[in-house]
Amino acid sequence: MLDAQGRSVPFTEGFRLDLALETSLKIKDWFTEAQARQFADVAHSYDQRVEAGHHRLERRQVWSVPVSALPKLHGQVDWQGLQCIVMVERTRRLWNKTTRQVQLYLSSLPSEARALACAVRQHWGVENGLHWELDVSFGEDACRVRRGHAPENLSLLRRLAVNALGQEQSARRSLRHKSNRAAMDDNYMLTVLRACLPKADCNSEPVCQ
Repeated sequence: MLDAQGRSVPFTEGFRLDLALETSLKIKDWFTEAQARQFADVAHSYDQRVEAGHHRLERRQVWSVPVSALPKLHGQVDWQGLQCIVMVERTRRLWNKTTRQVQLYLSSLPSEARALACAVRQHWGVENGLHWELDVSFGEDACRVRRGHAPENLSLLRRLAVNALGQEQSARRSLRHKSNRAAMDDNYMLTVLRACLPKADCNSEPVCQ
């Protein structure tokens, strides 16, 4: 789900995957039928972008429909601030193949396809950039830890490290270089921690006693 700033927010408490998948399929079928009718008599907003580069042509189509125009969703009252459902269809043409991808979103933004398209693209740009850093700097994709809560705990620690290292600006180096330096230099590790911790005023109590 995307909030009003285009950020991804977690599912509500009591979320059930089986019901969510069933609801998702129903919504997808509804959009397919509406497309076949060219959204006749359906309140909706539409936006289309075509981009070319790197030997590919990508067409992104976005449809947004206010929830009032859709059949009632399962657990709809639990999605606070829900305003619309968004469908994004990406068609990518390479020199030797064409791929098509459809994604559905719930959003608390108004049903304006152009603004929603920007929010979705911004969200995935951040996610893709973070994933690249986690993989290159911390080898997340190569990690084979699978037992218990260890995968979630390690994922959280990696993201905390990315945030901390990103806020340390005294050394203009890659996150990987900063991470290696912090592992070998305790003074630099303290510099990183100071950069990401809240600034204390002169009258505050010391953090460590």
